[in-house]
Amino acid sequence: MGYEKALEQYISATNTHDFNNVSKILHEDAIYWFSDKNCTTNSEIQRYFENAWNLIKEEVYSAEDIKWMTKDEKSATCIYAYRYEGYYKGEFVKGSGRATNIFTKEDNGEWKLIHEHLSNL
Repeated sequence: MGYEKALEQYISATNTHDFNNVSKILHEDAIYWFSDKNCTTNSEIQRYFENAWNLIKEEVYSAEDIKWMTKDEKSATCIYAYRYEGYYKGEFVKGSGRATNIFTKEDNGEWKLIHEHLSNL
């Protein structure tokens, strides 16, 4: 699996709303920078994801205008516009922002997400 496929799998895993699926793509040392919080452990990342899924029901997350900024044998970095939509307190909502993802290739050949930075536009 290449880094592009890893991003696709990450987006798909996010849309299952099951952190067990997301965690398969995460590096053990992953760090997330969200607009309102930094998460430096997988348990913090899990709590953040699960809280978001509880707030926005039936959320669908997507990536558009993906641009791979760097790529080599061991790492790849992309930027993209993210979009989400779902239901907040029964009302349909949608939003968007900017994302930066850094993937690293492990010794077994698997690409893992080691950093994500999300911000509002």
